[in-house]
Amino acid sequence: MTASAPIRLALPVLIAIAMACYLAFPDYLGLMASILIVAAFALSYDLLQGYAGIVSLGHAVFFGIGAYTVAVLGSHGISEPLVTLAAALVVSGAVAGLLARIVVVGNDFTRLLVTLGVDFLFHEAANKMRWLTGGADGLSSFEVGPIAGLFAFDFRGQTAFFYALGVLVLIYLAVWRITTSPFGLALRGIRDNARRMHAVGAPVARHMAVTYVLSGAIAGMAGALLAQTSNFASLDMLGFERSAEAVMMTAIGGTGSIPGVVLGATLFTWLKDALSALSPKYWHLGLGIVLMASVFVLPEGLAGLPARLGRLLRRPR
Repeated sequence: MTASAPIRLALPVLIAIAMACYLAFPDYLGLMASILIVAAFALSYDLLQGYAGIVSLGHAVFFGIGAYTVAVLGSHGISEPLVTLAAALVVSGAVAGLLARIVVVGNDFTRLLVTLGVDFLFHEAANKMRWLTGGADGLSSFEVGPIAGLFAFDFRGQTAFFYALGVLVLIYLAVWRITTSPFGLALRGIRDNARRMHAVGAPVARHMAVTYVLSGAIAGMAGALLAQTSNFASLDMLGFERSAEAVMMTAIGGTGSIPGVVLGATLFTWLKDALSALSPKYWHLGLGIVLMASVFVLPEGLAGLPARLGRLLRRPR
């Protein structure tokens, strides 16, 4: 069995879990669609940090750009979801390409500052450009047509669920293919020791820039999904809090683990929904406690749980 086999085998299991939830909780299809979308966003960030070692506090910029791309196109009569999804991928990837050169230079600390500054810049720009983005009110009066002219989004969220699941599966397979390719192996080397990779002649900066573009494009697709399924695009979609959530979901799931990140995003979104319903005022506190506990109990995230259980079972009594 190859090293990538567990990742490939985990996909049918994750799909089966999603379908079981669909059958068991038909009244929560909207929440489940949101979980699938957030998982796609988390995968885009894991490609960046988990495999290229690029830490970012501004990844929501691309998520928001994808959402606003759908909203602006829909406001001008372009409402086919697959077309606007592809447009979001292209626009987000193009913006990531423009930013890549300034992001990949320097060290982790400078990248944190640069990406945080980029996030604040785009957030403020979107707030001021009311003629395009709707400012603080966002955009909600745009049209989202049936998928391929056949499947209209319904009130129950059934179409949104299957649409989000289908796109997530494609993103999962794309990230898996990227990370198991020779390019992905080079990324791991850069993450572990960039100086050594540079010394052996690897194009470190170029590989990191390409990864940044790919990650941004995938994040844009996730943002487009949210705008299409919620019929809304707002400033919070490219705010710092959403960027921080991507970091937290990756940490909970296990950095560098594709199935783990999907599970981490699922757990995070479910906890966020449950705690906010339980205590609308203090749910951030509860979420912070859970995150801190997960870091201490499972430093490798949910992906490290099987190995940890195995060590406990093998421990002599």
